[in-house]
Amino acid sequence: MNNRRKLLVPDVMGHTGVDHLRARQDIDLVIYPADIATAPFRTLLADADGVALWATPFRKADLDSAPRLAVVGRLGVGYDAVEVPALTARGVLLMVSGTANSVSVAEYALFLVLALAKRGRRQDELVRLGRWDARYDDMPVEIAGKTIVVIGFGRIGARMAKRCAAMDMTVLVHDAFVAAEAIRAAGYEPAPDLDAAVARADFVTIHCPRSPETIGMFDAARIGRMKPGASIVNTARGGIIDEPALLAALQSGHLAGAGLDVFAEEPTPRSNPLLQVPTVITAPHVAGSTRESTQAMALETARNMLSVIDGAPIAENVINKDVLAARN
Repeated sequence: MNNRRKLLVPDVMGHTGVDHLRARQDIDLVIYPADIATAPFRTLLADADGVALWATPFRKADLDSAPRLAVVGRLGVGYDAVEVPALTARGVLLMVSGTANSVSVAEYALFLVLALAKRGRRQDELVRLGRWDARYDDMPVEIAGKTIVVIGFGRIGARMAKRCAAMDMTVLVHDAFVAAEAIRAAGYEPAPDLDAAVARADFVTIHCPRSPETIGMFDAARIGRMKPGASIVNTARGGIIDEPALLAALQSGHLAGAGLDVFAEEPTPRSNPLLQVPTVITAPHVAGSTRESTQAMALETARNMLSVIDGAPIAENVINKDVLAARN
């Protein structure tokens, strides 16, 4: 009887996770290119018991190529590129890397808030252009005493709220899935009415998943309700902010700035007009990636996959908990 299990991991997986899997004598580890084409990927899936994903989408057609598959692990926490209902219907667990990159994303979101408040991009350009005479034309602002709306109070949003409060900001939290009492007990003001909240906010920061309910959450109407002169930060997923509506609000001066780590299309084209707006600070979907977090995500993903192989899935990292309940 063959008790060996085959696990697939991308070549961008940190060595902590790879080493953890290689230490198991019952695991056949296959490292595949992160940019692998569909056909060879499905060939590898044919006899795989588990697969870890970086940026590779995973749809029902991929699942159909993997009759033995028991677990899909994400090197991260986002899973909008994974067809979750198909996994659930087949009884395959989808697992994310828990809090492994939560600190990294929260820190980056705070960095973007500070960069917008302190006019970081402009100040750097003035020095490089020798324009010291213009340094008082667009003065930085303090974030102490300002109001920020944190959208999403999960692993990342809760850490962002804590950091903002430590910077003496007034923190409003909007999360339809967290009780107001829990938000209040954590020391923040619940904001169930998002439109009313954004009308008060100097800054808005987004930390919710991309889903049918959140796509276009910040459309022209909601952006129009935001406080004049406010700024918005998105380190969650592209598509939650309507980019043409954001561009119009920035060009009109209604919004003071935006910090964007994510875009509707990634990589975003160099022709994206948002890239020409001087009050926009951008990053290439890197908020969750630090030297520390990439290793932590790798190790957590390895542990996730092995927990399923060993028959004791790490419950808090499971997304489709219906599958877990059925197993129990």
